[in-house]
Amino acid sequence: MVLTTPSALSVVHERVKRSAQCVAEAGLCKLAFQAMSTTCRVHFRSPNPAAARDFPAEVLRWVAGFEACYSRFIPESLIGRINAAAGEHWVDIDPETEALLKLCGDMVFFTRGVFDPTALPLIRLWNWKASPPVVPGEADILAAQERVGWRKVQCRPGAVFLPQTGMCLDLGGIGKEYAVDRVVMLAGQFGIQHVLVDFGQDVRVQGEPPEKAAWHIGLEDPRHPGRCWTGVAVTRQAVATSGDYLRHFFHGGRRYGHIIDPRTGYPVNNGTLSVTVIAPHCTLAGILSTTAFVLGADDGRRLLESCPGVEGCITTETNQQETKGFYAYRTS
Repeated sequence: MVLTTPSALSVVHERVKRSAQCVAEAGLCKLAFQAMSTTCRVHFRSPNPAAARDFPAEVLRWVAGFEACYSRFIPESLIGRINAAAGEHWVDIDPETEALLKLCGDMVFFTRGVFDPTALPLIRLWNWKASPPVVPGEADILAAQERVGWRKVQCRPGAVFLPQTGMCLDLGGIGKEYAVDRVVMLAGQFGIQHVLVDFGQDVRVQGEPPEKAAWHIGLEDPRHPGRCWTGVAVTRQAVATSGDYLRHFFHGGRRYGHIIDPRTGYPVNNGTLSVTVIAPHCTLAGILSTTAFVLGADDGRRLLESCPGVEGCITTETNQQETKGFYAYRTS
């Protein structure tokens, strides 16, 4: 089964490898590279020299293959071919993609549609990078919404079909987080018990760093980007933050962020600046942080408190709301 073309895979793999640096520092092997349009870091320690040598190369190979298969920006990728076939024909998928799409469906149900991998027509419509920025008209938003909706996606064993021309899948809301979890699993296959994986500030850790009881993760202050307002200490959790404080525009005196609520077709505008979630897995942490951001401070906090093993903090324009157990992770 063709997930991507050999040439596309080769281009992505070479790009990722060229960006990679791996150094030993303070008892850790530190791998850094560029992939999935972000900075990726993997820090680990292992008493096995062969694992320490081979694991970084396997990380680069796996992440490059993941991007080449699931990036919507690569026409030859599986996602690119699924989107190109919308309204025309079914596309064969492999078992991992089938499981990933089932996970997407579960998350759509869990978030009651706040997370929707078919929301790309709306995301493209609200182009926060445009200069000058343009606010789309209501008719355009309604037209885009006609091509959005996970319930429209048709799946059968080994294949998927988008029934309307113009429909598209975008795994940007779950892909990096899923990749973080898979790389942590990959570390386990190499016998590595102490690892930190950070893809664009979506983080998951196992074990401890040298001479410390936990990994310390800084949390950026959305009111003062570039500064940390606190940190959290974790040993076997994931930490994910969602916010629009870096990506937004103003038009007609109103602020428009880059996070779209697919249920309304409009950017979120509820006074929330960022949401940080600590959860057992990065995929869950990422989905919950974005969902809580869309729901707003009160409903978002209630959602987080309803999830076992989950803690979080919601920063708004006027205050911060923390779940009851979040303080136990704070370092300051």
